[in-house]
Amino acid sequence: MTVAFDYTRSTGPVLGRFFTGLRDATVVGGRLSDGRVAVPPPEYDPISHQAVTEFVELPDTGTVTSWTWVSEPVAGQPFDRPFAYALITIDGADVPWLHAVDVASPDEIETGMKVRARWAEERTGSVTDLVFEGDSVGLDTPSPSGSGGSTSAETLVETNTVEDVTRIVTPVSLDYHYAASPEESSFFRGLAEGRILGQRCPKCQKVYVPPRGACPTDGVPTAEEIELSHVGTVTTFCVVNVPFLGQKIKPPYVSAYVLLDGADIALQHLILDIPADEVRMGMRVKAVWRPRDEWVTSIENISHFAPTDEPDADFDSYKHHL
Repeated sequence: MTVAFDYTRSTGPVLGRFFTGLRDATVVGGRLSDGRVAVPPPEYDPISHQAVTEFVELPDTGTVTSWTWVSEPVAGQPFDRPFAYALITIDGADVPWLHAVDVASPDEIETGMKVRARWAEERTGSVTDLVFEGDSVGLDTPSPSGSGGSTSAETLVETNTVEDVTRIVTPVSLDYHYAASPEESSFFRGLAEGRILGQRCPKCQKVYVPPRGACPTDGVPTAEEIELSHVGTVTTFCVVNVPFLGQKIKPPYVSAYVLLDGADIALQHLILDIPADEVRMGMRVKAVWRPRDEWVTSIENISHFAPTDEPDADFDSYKHHL
């Protein structure tokens, strides 16, 4: 299973200056109250606790102060082949910056090694706009991008009409393996057969879907398997208006809790085939299944729920299931 979202934050005046510098192939540091220069610049001085307001433009060269070898990169890392992460003290700075170094083997990197930034041809104002590589050609040679530490931010600003970087978007994704309980396994196998299965508590008689191994009300095992209707009632819902990366449905659309007939807990799913502003509490809906040749052991076998054109359910019939 995968949980993913786009983490969006405003940069503010300090990090905004830093990321704007990266977009313009310039390393920007912040001067602290004790005279040290930090890259990236912190928003607040760790000594005085005041906002950092003095910035220093630095070369794109530095020295490896420590490093570690990444022999098996994972998704989202700078390279799909082995590389090094290193703490790099930029020339003119006092605080090291953690970044990637493009070397072919651990024999090609060492503490004290000089490195230079290799800038991306198309930059967006992100730490991924550059990686470091061994500076074996000497410090006076231009960097591979054609921009080097000798190019000042003032020169770049004069020729750059693009606005400063005020917001950054970082995709966050977590892949994990989910160990389903026996009851959940039965539920997922049922979906692969076009059935919706729940479990009944032998004490309070409540039916849970997806099923649970024990009733949360009474704490006793749920023993009886119940096949549920594919028709239900919208209890509560929200209208999704905000677009995001990877979105499969164009906003606005509705995500709702559907109380299937015979169940005592609502199932969350999409409500489609109706304008978002017409969805309402109490609306009767039915499951719309994907083509059978697309079925797997997943709730996504149900594409969405759609109106049945029945009269709305009375509020008293679902008021205890909100």
